[in-house]
Amino acid sequence: MSGAREKLTDGLYGLGWAAVKKLPEPVARALGRKIADTVWKRRGKGVLRLEANLARVVPDATPERLAELSKAGMRSYMRYWMESFRLPAWSRERAANGFAPKDVHHLKDALASGRGVILALPHMGNWDLAGVWVTRALGVPFTTVAERLKPESLYDRFVAYRESLGMEVLPHTGGAAFGTLARRLRAGGLVCLVADRDLSASGVEVSFFGEPVRMPAGPAMLALQTDSLLLPVTLWYDDSDVMRGQVHAPLDAPESGTRAEKTSLMTQALADVFAGGIADHPEDWHMLQRLWLADLEERTP
Repeated sequence: MSGAREKLTDGLYGLGWAAVKKLPEPVARALGRKIADTVWKRRGKGVLRLEANLARVVPDATPERLAELSKAGMRSYMRYWMESFRLPAWSRERAANGFAPKDVHHLKDALASGRGVILALPHMGNWDLAGVWVTRALGVPFTTVAERLKPESLYDRFVAYRESLGMEVLPHTGGAAFGTLARRLRAGGLVCLVADRDLSASGVEVSFFGEPVRMPAGPAMLALQTDSLLLPVTLWYDDSDVMRGQVHAPLDAPESGTRAEKTSLMTQALADVFAGGIADHPEDWHMLQRLWLADLEERTP
């Protein structure tokens, strides 16, 4: 990304955070839908990739059905951005009431156990809102990891934004994140990780909707190394102002096998839970990048 383009990108995000959070909520929601529909009609790379991904999630969908799903998907994705721009201005009550997860007793029981707890989520709904709900409704701080973005100033914006919401944010690159996360977990802390797309060279190959992908090894490795509880979480929207979600039961650690074998089995179990949630709410899975190995190999010269 050139310097001029980086400055433009950072400036546009800055404008979004400054302007959108001042709009009345119905106006911001309508603006988000309008932007989403405009982007969808242009049929750019992101929309086409989203449809290709959804074709694997809903293999019997007609082209018309895929188009409907991708349009709903872009609206869901833009709702995520509109909410995220506005979250810092939300009251504690609005944030606490903006998310209504099912089976939250799994999380409360895990936190009460005294062991470390890992929440692992796919790119569904608004994971930032879910995080704010944890800090404000439950009053529990947590640590997370953020992908380094370009320009660096944009990454700094995201870190400052998430820290303002009560999160401890570590950079994905640099090598120190895993050790810090392990220390937080050994102390009985909470770690939240978005875990359906591998950003490293150490991902675990799993079957996802019947085809191989690589997913991050981190959640399972951390759970095994620190004797922490690993809980999948899936998120989705309905027609209300409240995001929905489900906290799934902790994944069992295999009793036998090498560390690598156990990591692989737990990551596959995580992928299976993610797949179930995504199949139920495909329009709320914001995967606009290549994910399946077959697609990644097509791009390799």
